[in-house]
Amino acid sequence: MINNKNIAYIDGQNLYGGTSETEPKWSIDYKKFRRYLSEKYNVNVAYYYLGFKDEKYQSLYDGLEEAGFELRFREHSASMISNKKGNVDTDIVFDIMHSFIKSKHRRKVVLVSGDGDYIKTVRFLMGENLLEKVLLPNRNYASSLYRQLPSDKYDYLDNSSVRRKIEYVRKRK
Repeated sequence: MINNKNIAYIDGQNLYGGTSETEPKWSIDYKKFRRYLSEKYNVNVAYYYLGFKDEKYQSLYDGLEEAGFELRFREHSASMISNKKGNVDTDIVFDIMHSFIKSKHRRKVVLVSGDGDYIKTVRFLMGENLLEKVLLPNRNYASSLYRQLPSDKYDYLDNSSVRRKIEYVRKRK
């Protein structure tokens, strides 16, 4: 039996920064985004990577899980948490490679990040025919390394056609 479902690996800090902290600012509707990943890229598992766990963000975590994401937190020693940023890059690369080595089914990867630190992993996945797509949150802040890839291997979430499908829209009163 061949498993043709794909796996998404999402750099949460990069996704948030590329949408909510850059111009023009906009917000992701995580339920719509999860549905988009499923319908457009055949993703049945979507890992959402975050820095350290902090109780004040529990409602965010609950919302992401409710939308269908599996959360992954970066390990930090308790004494260093306040001094660390998320830096989930190595965790994502490790998990992709772990899946590649351990899986009997060669499921393709959808990577959500504009961080150029992933380029070697992306090229490896392409060479193994295991890259479905790199989704870049913001065209203005994505690493130029991704523009060296074939155009069918990446897309921008801030493209108007994509953004319309995944953007959070406040309900009018």
